[in-house]
Amino acid sequence: MSDQIKAVAFRIRDLREIMGMEQAEVAEKSGVPYAEYVAYEEGEKDFSFSHLFNIASTLGVDISDLLTGESPKLMGYILTRNGKGLAFDRRKAYHYQHLAYNFKDKKAEPFIVTVEYDGKLEGKTAHSHEGQEFDYVLEGHMKVVLGGNEVYLGPGDSLYYDSSIAHAMYAVDADARFIAVVIK
Repeated sequence: MSDQIKAVAFRIRDLREIMGMEQAEVAEKSGVPYAEYVAYEEGEKDFSFSHLFNIASTLGVDISDLLTGESPKLMGYILTRNGKGLAFDRRKAYHYQHLAYNFKDKKAEPFIVTVEYDGKLEGKTAHSHEGQEFDYVLEGHMKVVLGGNEVYLGPGDSLYYDSSIAHAMYAVDADARFIAVVIK
């Protein structure tokens, strides 16, 4: 696994131990199967965004704490220049840029997400997390599987939903880029 995944795994383990929680407890509260959680914490498996988001919530930290090892510090506002958000990849087909990673006490997590086109429009594991989500397509076309329903989106289309409904995104015909705002 990559150094980034191992660093995140190390932070999760340390925070869990500091909080005096057992692996099974964090896994259950985060909605992650126990064996999968153990593989995450040992740096043997890449995290889905949803699982990472849920683990951060269970541990009482901002997702940025897990990704960077630093707590958000900025208040008032944060300016993120084009292409300068906190970049991280979750699984092979998803590339994220966090647009407000260093803003303290966020009510929402804004991202630019790129979903790579792989020619497949099914087969991904759908994930869920607490809160709500707003997705706005910038480029390309996407298929979103949302609780068994299929929704197709193109540039300028948006989707707002309860993110506790299992969801998965697919790029259609070419890579797709969208703004995702996860509301806690």
